[in-house]
Amino acid sequence: MAQNPSPAAPQLVPTPPRGLAVLLLLGPSIVWTAGAIGSGEVILATRTGAILGFSMIWAIFVGIFLKYWIGMSGACYTVCTGEGMIDMFARMPGPRHWAVWLVLVAQFLMAALSIGSIASAAGIFIESLLPVSANTGGWLVTVFSVLVSWWGFYDRLKIIMTVLISVVVVGVVYVTFYIFPDISAFLGGWVPQVPPVPAWAQAQGASANPWDEILPLLGWVAGGFAAQVWYTYWVLEAGYGMAHGRPNGVPADLETLRAVGPEDARRLQGWRRVVYTDATFAMIIGVVVTVCFLMAGAGVLGARQLAPTGADVALTLSEIFASQWGRIGGVLFLVGGASALIGTQISQLAGWPRLLADTFRICIPAFNRRFVWTSQYRLFLSIFFFTNMVIVYTFGFKPVELVKLSAVLDGLLLTPLQALLVGIGLYYVMPRMFTPEAWRILRPHPIFAVGLVIAFAVFTAFCVIQIPTVLK
Repeated sequence: MAQNPSPAAPQLVPTPPRGLAVLLLLGPSIVWTAGAIGSGEVILATRTGAILGFSMIWAIFVGIFLKYWIGMSGACYTVCTGEGMIDMFARMPGPRHWAVWLVLVAQFLMAALSIGSIASAAGIFIESLLPVSANTGGWLVTVFSVLVSWWGFYDRLKIIMTVLISVVVVGVVYVTFYIFPDISAFLGGWVPQVPPVPAWAQAQGASANPWDEILPLLGWVAGGFAAQVWYTYWVLEAGYGMAHGRPNGVPADLETLRAVGPEDARRLQGWRRVVYTDATFAMIIGVVVTVCFLMAGAGVLGARQLAPTGADVALTLSEIFASQWGRIGGVLFLVGGASALIGTQISQLAGWPRLLADTFRICIPAFNRRFVWTSQYRLFLSIFFFTNMVIVYTFGFKPVELVKLSAVLDGLLLTPLQALLVGIGLYYVMPRMFTPEAWRILRPHPIFAVGLVIAFAVFTAFCVIQIPTVLK
């Protein structure tokens, strides 16, 4: 009697898109880019260009390119396992959850400072547009962003913000081409160099140490430590690979991962190619936009010897558009700049509560048992609402200083450790989650290890050598 063939193993991974269909699924990069075009580009890149000129293009490329390997590597881990970067950190060898405890303590403080700095900067822009004080403007931005984040009204707002931000981006690109320097000056900007701070900038309050301008730019281009964590969240939300259908705040299902066979592993390979495309798109957009802001700052503000600072930062920056289109152009920049900063604020309020909810869930299990994920998220949102109000009221008149400080703290200090932990997660933790047969297919290309090692070395050098010179 003939035996019935054994049933085929169930498909654990959805079929990935191929060809041009990949472009239709680009999403995490769009969310990341919309959140990144804020303080790093509108304020820091423009100010650095005004003070140090075209020679700082190299810093933008180095910062974004090295963080590209951190973010993409973390996203590849998420595609293969279905869990975010914080859960990866929980699996590090050594004392139980040591890496997550470190993130919990550091990021709680950095989150409050960073979110407060964006609200303060946005308040200055609002003050320039409406008959309200900068403090009131910062509070209005805070209330609006918290409400949007609380109820999740993201889809329509993303469309509005994208349109307004696009106005600024298109305008800045136009101004950049209009004031484009001779080709030797442009190409020279890609060669690492550290020019002196001009006397006129020092007279306007800039430090004589050029690294005081360069380090914040390096820290916040492509976002800081938290932004690379958030990118794994946006991959989870997009449902790539093993993230498909998984809820927030849940670690990987190890039993399911051990059941991944060769066919599902090849499908995960396909989803990783989607991440490669998505992350590369974000990197290219980030480099182009940030370089344009820096060049516009050099060609317009630097030529007029204007350094954006203090409560006049919004009006100084609006000179970029006013130089081409008069008062209407200046107002247009203020509207788009405010929109960019509000978009960044909403992105932060969507990301940091998720990050901290994950750290508390892992380090303090009773917290996770007591509160469902939505309550955890809203609890941290409420905390940041309070800290924002205090920071805006107390330090709202120093938006540039706040942004620079938070850029160094979140964008540089923990970035070397993040590169190291992601490398361990990708090459030590992940192999133990799959069968040897599946791992042979999923093993990352050595180029990822090279990128992470270089990122670790370069950012460590910045932290060890240059940050102490700035703090003197």
